[in-house]
Amino acid sequence: MQKTRVGIIGCGNISGIYFQNCHRFDIIDVVACADLDQTKAEKVTAEYPGVQIRNTRDILEAPDIDIVLNLTTPNAHAAVAQAAVENGKSVYNEKPLTISREDGQKLLAMARQNNVRVGCAPDTFLGGSHQTCRKLIDDGWIGKPVAATAFMLCHGHESWHPDPEFYYKKGGGPMFDMGPYYLTALVNLLGPVKAVTGMTKTSFDERLITSQPKYGTKITVETPTHIAGIMQFAAGAVGTIITSFDVWGADVPFIEIHGTEGSLSMPDPNGFGGVIKMKRMGQAEWQEVPTAFGHMENSRSIGLADMAVALQTGRSHRANGDLAFHVLDIMHAFHEASDEQKFMTLESTCERPALLPLGLRNYALNE
Repeated sequence: MQKTRVGIIGCGNISGIYFQNCHRFDIIDVVACADLDQTKAEKVTAEYPGVQIRNTRDILEAPDIDIVLNLTTPNAHAAVAQAAVENGKSVYNEKPLTISREDGQKLLAMARQNNVRVGCAPDTFLGGSHQTCRKLIDDGWIGKPVAATAFMLCHGHESWHPDPEFYYKKGGGPMFDMGPYYLTALVNLLGPVKAVTGMTKTSFDERLITSQPKYGTKITVETPTHIAGIMQFAAGAVGTIITSFDVWGADVPFIEIHGTEGSLSMPDPNGFGGVIKMKRMGQAEWQEVPTAFGHMENSRSIGLADMAVALQTGRSHRANGDLAFHVLDIMHAFHEASDEQKFMTLESTCERPALLPLGLRNYALNE
C-alpha cells in the first residue's frame, strides 16, 4: 500500500505518543506538524527530523497531506476539523469529536459532501483486550447481554497535568474528558444507545493547580464534575455509568458486562491491554481469559492507521465519525437529562465497528 501522508496540528501533551506510534505503522508518513507555540512543535519533532514544522493554514491547504491529525484542545476541534474537510482532506480528531452537537453534525455533513473521511479517538477499543471481550460477547460466552456497569472515579487532573484549566470549562469535565473511552467501549460491545437519563453535580466551585508550571493558580469550575447516567441500549441491555472528578479513592471495576449465562470484567478502556476475567454460570470463581489479538501496549494511532487503510481499500474505518458523534450525543444527553429531569430519547445511532482480524500482530494493520 502507498503511504498516507499525515499532518499533525497540535503538539501538546498527547502528541508524543502519536508521533511515536505513527512512525511504527508502515502506511502512515507524518510529513508536517504545527502548533500555536512553535517551541512545542520543535520539542516534539526533535526525535523526528523528517517532519517539517509548518503553520496551521499550510497543513490545512497543502496538497502533500491526505489526513489532518487534529490534536488541538477540545474547543478548537470543530474549527480545525471543519477547515480540513472544507479543503478536501480527511481528518482524525482527538476526543471529543466536537464540543457541540451542531458542530459535529456540520462536520459530518461537509465530509460527506466533499467525499472525505472523519475519524476520532478514542481508538483504545481496538486494543487486544477489548477486541477479545467483543469476540467473547459475539460468540455467546456470557449469553445475551442484559446489563453493563462502568466507573471512572478520580479527583481530577490539576495535580499532574501541566495545563489543566480546560478540563473544568465547557466541553470538559469527567464525562467529556473520560466518558468517550467508556462509552465508545460500551457501544463497541453492545451497540448503540437509544435512550438515557442522568444526574450531575459540581462538588467544588474552585480547583487549585498543584502541578507545574501553573502551581498555585485557581480554576473556576464551569462544568459538572460528577455525572451518573443510565443507558438503554437498542439491543435491550441496560447500562449504568459514573464519571467523577470529585472522588479521592474507589475500589470498583472499570467495565463489567453481565449476560444471561455469565459476566465479563474488562480492563481500563483508557488503555489497550489488561486482564480480562469471566465468570460463567455454575462457576465458583472468576477466571482469567487470554487475549486473542495484538496491540496490548499503548497503541494510540491504530484508529488513524485503520482509517488510512480504509481510504485506500474503500472499506469503512472503525473509529469513525458516526460512532464519535453518537458518543457525543450520549454525553450531552446525560447533562440535559439532569438539567431537565427527563428521560432523553436519542436521535443519533451508529453501526458497531467491525472486529479486527483474529491474531493481528502489533503494527500489522495493513496485512
